[in-house]
Amino acid sequence: MSKEVKLFLGPNHPGMHGNSSVHLYVEGDTVVKARLVPGFLHRGFEKLMEKRLWFQNLALIPRICVPEPDINEMVFAMAIESLTKTEIPERAHWIRMIILELARIASHLMAMGGIGGATGLYTMPYWTMPDRDRILDIFEKITGARIYHMYIIPGGVRKDLPGGIEKEILAVLDYLESRKPEYENLLLKHRVIRTRTKGIAKLTKEEALEMGVTGVGLRATGLPYDIRKIDPYARYDKVEFSVPTATEGDAYARFTLKYLEVQQSINIIRQCIDMMPKEGPVNIKFTRGSALRLRVPAGSIYCHVESSRGEYGYFVVSDGGEMPYRIHVRGASYPQGLYGVESKLPGTRLEDVALWLGTMDFCSPEIDR
Repeated sequence: MSKEVKLFLGPNHPGMHGNSSVHLYVEGDTVVKARLVPGFLHRGFEKLMEKRLWFQNLALIPRICVPEPDINEMVFAMAIESLTKTEIPERAHWIRMIILELARIASHLMAMGGIGGATGLYTMPYWTMPDRDRILDIFEKITGARIYHMYIIPGGVRKDLPGGIEKEILAVLDYLESRKPEYENLLLKHRVIRTRTKGIAKLTKEEALEMGVTGVGLRATGLPYDIRKIDPYARYDKVEFSVPTATEGDAYARFTLKYLEVQQSINIIRQCIDMMPKEGPVNIKFTRGSALRLRVPAGSIYCHVESSRGEYGYFVVSDGGEMPYRIHVRGASYPQGLYGVESKLPGTRLEDVALWLGTMDFCSPEIDR
């Protein structure tokens, strides 16, 4: 008779994506029960936001998602702009899209590197992380920071793009496109990767919809669900791009879609640089008091964007005061990170747990918020 053993995956483990822990109960090499234990990283974001002025929250919210912080700035700004009925300058819309798509590429590169770590192919993170640093260099020149930018603000963006940055962005995009043959050979065609990921960590369309999974987890089952298409924000309705899908629903399909989405983001950024006004204001000043003492009219709004992990949204309630009355964060990885871990990991082999976490875009702060 086999004996059930409890193992701790994380928080300090190369297979754990972020500061969380999964308690695994295994018999032999098979997981029979899994329990997510968050609480190792950030806590109480939503309540902290209710105790800060509207603009003070700009320094707090990027930390809810470390690999892709700009989505928090975007949905927060969209919510305030909707409640105050504020129209932002045209150039600001396009700059926001450039920032969001660069952040999307950076997040996908980090995720693809994680696949290499979970399969023992460490060449992959050795390639993707330095390439991601090229994007962080761009962020640093635009915003002054590499990770937490606090650049997208209510009313537009904090400051205009520095002179000549468009050429530098295009140079980085050209470089990433030149890497396509190498990435495809290493990530998509590599025998180890294909053997370790095809048919592994499968999710059906019905299971994805039942759990509320979005992003590549849902698109890998055949549904082209993308907020940028079904509910466009900024100027996404003015650019052309496709939504890659697959039907297998396994780990291989999910990270293949990540790779394909990088190519789409490159295409979107190129269009933004071509189509955005070459000059003009990039932000507006609110008339309801100073920035720090902004009063947002009473009301509630739900705003969402398409993050690298799926639908990411804020439900914001204002009572007309200088601070939010209530904010709820819809973390994109919450369904698969909590429900998926505890309901779908049982029956999985121990060595495939990291592949589930990596390809299903597990992000600890979105859950432990």
